[in-house]
Amino acid sequence: MSLSPPGWLSIPASFLQESGQIWLREPEGKNRQLLIKQLMDGIYPHPFVMDDGKVRRLHFSLKLVQSEMRLDAPDELAVFYTRAMMGFLLFHPIPKHVVIIGLGGGSLTKYCYRNLARSRVTSVELMEGVIACRDWFQIPPDDERLKIVQADAADYFAAEPDGADAILLDAYDEEGVAPQLCTLVFYANLRAHLKPRGVLVANISGHSLTAETHIDLIRKAFDGRMVVVDVVSDGNRIVYAFNDPGFPPDWQRLTRSARELEGKHPFEFTKLLRDMERSAQRDKRKGRR
Repeated sequence: MSLSPPGWLSIPASFLQESGQIWLREPEGKNRQLLIKQLMDGIYPHPFVMDDGKVRRLHFSLKLVQSEMRLDAPDELAVFYTRAMMGFLLFHPIPKHVVIIGLGGGSLTKYCYRNLARSRVTSVELMEGVIACRDWFQIPPDDERLKIVQADAADYFAAEPDGADAILLDAYDEEGVAPQLCTLVFYANLRAHLKPRGVLVANISGHSLTAETHIDLIRKAFDGRMVVVDVVSDGNRIVYAFNDPGFPPDWQRLTRSARELEGKHPFEFTKLLRDMERSAQRDKRKGRR
């Protein structure tokens, strides 16, 4: 990308005692001191981009990094929890349709598009300002395999189902998962959009009480067919919920699939599979299944 993309205003990050630039989607004549004050006070109302020449980050505020991309490896899943979300491949190694809720910097969208060559990828994003940042994060243009839809996820999934093999829920703000998605109806609609053996993968972050509420709603919507894996390094919990009435799967049989996937993707699928199995065993002891 050029150093001065049209429609973006650059502010040196030196006021934060950091190197690099902050890019705001503002007219060139906008008062920079006012914008800096809004950023410092945490009231700047739009997503923005920070770039130190090595890492590019999408921010909702100076304190909240929504997504990040290494400039020397733009398609890498740099954040641990996003790698864990790819665990759906254990159950659908060649998915036909993956739906992602929450575009962010497009990490999951790019990875699925570029590494799952037979898959159609649909990303649903509420904020036009986030979609406006897609070029910064080298998200490919829409084509026959990729579609980015600006919509409220609750409305999108209330419409006619378009069968997905996997739905990846990664939509959150400063408080965690977007509150308008915290309903049993929403999670029931997600399940309705999945194919008979489809998998929902949900990134649950934020306040522990809110997180538990989402997990309980997913458990109800999927009749208890779910496992939860903690990503300690990121402070996230990843929920895998299964539409397949044959849950739990044959964990031992999936070990071979995990090893095969590790030959194609740079993720620890074998360890992730064991974490899933332990979660299922804990729930069984508690009488949840």
